[in-house]
Amino acid sequence: MDAATGTILFEENAHERLAPASVTKVMTLLLVMEAIDSGVLSWDDTITTSASAAAKGGSQVYLEEGEQMSVRDMVKSVTVSSANDCATALAEAISGSETAFVEKMNARAQELGMEQTHFVNCTGLDDDPNAKEHLTSAYDIALMSRELILHHPDIRTYTTIWMDSIRDGAFGLTNTNRLVRFYPGATGLKTGSTDSALYCLSATAERDGMELIAVVMKAPSSAHRFDDAKALLDYGFSAWSLVSVYPDAPLAPIPVLLGTVDQIQPQLARDCRLLVRKGQEGAA
Repeated sequence: MDAATGTILFEENAHERLAPASVTKVMTLLLVMEAIDSGVLSWDDTITTSASAAAKGGSQVYLEEGEQMSVRDMVKSVTVSSANDCATALAEAISGSETAFVEKMNARAQELGMEQTHFVNCTGLDDDPNAKEHLTSAYDIALMSRELILHHPDIRTYTTIWMDSIRDGAFGLTNTNRLVRFYPGATGLKTGSTDSALYCLSATAERDGMELIAVVMKAPSSAHRFDDAKALLDYGFSAWSLVSVYPDAPLAPIPVLLGTVDQIQPQLARDCRLLVRKGQEGAA
C-alpha cells in the first residue's frame, strides 16, 4: 500500500481473516498516540504497573507490580521490543482496564473500515480465552498502519530505533524488526509471532518521498516474513513513483465585492500528489 494515497500496489489473499500476533499493537500504539494528542496522556507521565500488566507473558521488559515508568519509555518498549506488559499498562492508563481499551480498539477499527477485524486484547497474545476470535487481515493491518504513520509521524522516533535501553541504561532493547537495520529507508513498523499466528509483519519504508506499507501474515519463519516484505517493498519502489502536481500557471485572482481589498490570490490548500508507474511521471 502507498501510504500517501492508500492505493494497493499488490495484494494476495489480502482480506483473509488471520491471527495478527503482536502486529495487534499497531492499533494499541495508534490509540496511545491519539491519547497523547488529545491530552489524555503526555510523554512524561508516569504509569504505575498493575498486577495484570506485570503478569503478561511473551515479549516483555519484566515490569514488576507497582513499578513506575514514563509513557515515553513504555512506548519505546512496545515499538522496539514488543513489550506486552507495557502495552497493557498503557491501555489501562488510557481506559482504566484492558477490556475497556479493547472496546476502543474495535470501535476505531470500524471507523477505519477494518471490516475483517475483531480484537480481544491489546497485545495479540494467544493466552486469552477468546484468542481464536482475535482476527484481522493484511488489508486491515495496512489501513491501521497507514493511519498511524500518516497522522502520527512522531512514532518513527521509536519505530526506527535499532538498539536502546530503559531504566537508566540497565535494561537493553533490540528491535524485533531487523529491516530497521538492514533495509534502506525502513521506518518501522511492527512484528508479531505466536504459535497460531506464525510470523507476521507490517513493514514501512520511505524512499524519494514515497512511503510504502508491506504486510505479511502467517509466514512459516521469521526469515520468510522479512524476505517477503523486502520483495514487496522492492517492487513498490522500483515500479511506482509519487509525483507532485501543480497548476501550469498561478490561479486567477478572485474579485472581492465590498471588501477592504479589490481581490485575493487563492493558494493551494495542500500538496496534490499522484501515484504513477515509473517512466510515466511526465504524463502526470
